[in-house]
Amino acid sequence: MRFDLVDLRLFLHILDTGSITHGAARANMSLPSASARLRGMEDTLGMPLLERGRRGIESTPTGDTLAHHARLVLGQIDRMQGELGEHQEGRKACIRLWTNTAAITEFLPSAIGAFLRDHPNVQVDLKERQSSETIKAVLTGAAELGIVSDAVEHGALQTLPFAVDKLVLVTSRDDALATRRRVALVELTQREFIGLAADSALQTYLGERALLAGRTLGFRANVRTFDGVCRMVEQGAGIGIVPATAAKRYRGTPGIRTIELSDPWATRRLLICMRDLQTMPRAEKALVRHLAGLADI
Repeated sequence: MRFDLVDLRLFLHILDTGSITHGAARANMSLPSASARLRGMEDTLGMPLLERGRRGIESTPTGDTLAHHARLVLGQIDRMQGELGEHQEGRKACIRLWTNTAAITEFLPSAIGAFLRDHPNVQVDLKERQSSETIKAVLTGAAELGIVSDAVEHGALQTLPFAVDKLVLVTSRDDALATRRRVALVELTQREFIGLAADSALQTYLGERALLAGRTLGFRANVRTFDGVCRMVEQGAGIGIVPATAAKRYRGTPGIRTIELSDPWATRRLLICMRDLQTMPRAEKALVRHLAGLADI
C-alpha cells in the first residue's frame, strides 16, 4: 500500500473543503486528476474513503483512519520544514488556530496582531468553528492550536486559561425587557432575534441551548458582526445575544440596554488547547506563551 504526499494532501484538502472540486482547486490540481487519484487510493484499499454527508463530502471510518495518519505525517513534515525554515530568510511558519466566534471577533484580533508584529516570520491561519469541532481538529492534527469553551470535554489535550466569555442580551431602550436586570433564554423563545450568520459557531451554540430547553429561536435578520447586531437592536428591529465585550462598546448609548443572562452556560471560560506543549515548534510555543500571558513555558 503506497500513498505519496500529494495523495495525502489532496485527501485532507477534500475533507477540509467538503468538496472534491474545491479540494482539487486547493491542491492546484484538475478535477479529473484529483478524481483519478482518489479512485486509485480507494482501489488500493478496497474500501471507500468518502461519502456524502450533511455538510457535503465526509470521510468514512476508513477515511477517518487515513486522515488521522495523514495529518500526523504531514504535520511532522510541516514542523520539520517550519523549523528548518527559521534558518531561511523570508520563509514563514504557518500556525493553524481554530476558535469560536467570541474569541475570533472579540479577544484574538489585538492579541494576534501584536504577536504577528513581533514575529514577522510567522503567519496564523484562523478558522471559526464550534468548540467540539476544534477539539477534534487539534486531536487529529488538522489544527495546531484551538480556543475552546471549558464546557466541552477536551480529552487528552493540554489546556491553558485564555479568557472569560460572558454572553448578554441586548435590547432597545423601549423594549418590554429593558427594565429587567436578568433574564433566562427560555423566556425569550417567543421573541424575534437579530443574529450572526446561521453557520457561525455562536448561532449554532445558541440554537443547541434552545433545543436543550425544548424551544427554538426565531431570527428576523442575520448580520456579519456583533456591532451590526447591536445597531439593528438599537433601532428596535429585535433583540440579540452578544458577548459582554461587544455590548460594552455600546455602554452609554441611549438606545441600547444590556441585560444579564441567568443561564449558567452564558458564562464560558475559554481555554487554549494543544496536543503537547513541550514538543511544539518554537513558533507555536511562542504563540501559546503570548496568548496565555506566560513567560516561562
